[in-house]
Amino acid sequence: MSTEESQDDSPEEEEEDLQYFVRIGGADLDGTKTVERSLSELDGIGTRTARLVAEKADVDRNATFGLLDEEDIDAVVDIAENLEDHVPSWMTNRQNDFFTGETTHLVGTDVNEKRRHDINRMKIIESYKGVRHKRGQKVRGQRTKSTGRSEGTIGVNVEEIREEMAEDEAGDDE
Repeated sequence: MSTEESQDDSPEEEEEDLQYFVRIGGADLDGTKTVERSLSELDGIGTRTARLVAEKADVDRNATFGLLDEEDIDAVVDIAENLEDHVPSWMTNRQNDFFTGETTHLVGTDVNEKRRHDINRMKIIESYKGVRHKRGQKVRGQRTKSTGRSEGTIGVNVEEIREEMAEDEAGDDE
């Protein structure tokens, strides 16, 4: 019985050391998943970049993120937040910023904030893409003849036509 009890205690001890949330870039990552999977759920980091971050931090990408030591977690967080220092410039998601001219890599909520800011700037200067955004139309050259309709009915409304015909006939009878 003593061996069974010691086996049951070991998972509980691991669960006590588990960090359920790891904060990177203003977002909480799931500590119960692997390093690669939890990093890839963060905006601005895909699977390839997550694998590179784990490699640069000298961490096993298949290890559970919440069970890592504090130093390893801090190394992963530092590399993820300052990715432009650790990867080539072609791999960053914000090259030659419009205002600063710097090359950076945005992570977390900064990605959505900058995207909204860029779209708003296009609307203000009324570029072609900005005008399409204002009108709510497709921006990237997709076809619009038969798709992308958001208002009105598509096709013929038979009931409306029958009601109109019935009203016309009732008006003619009088």
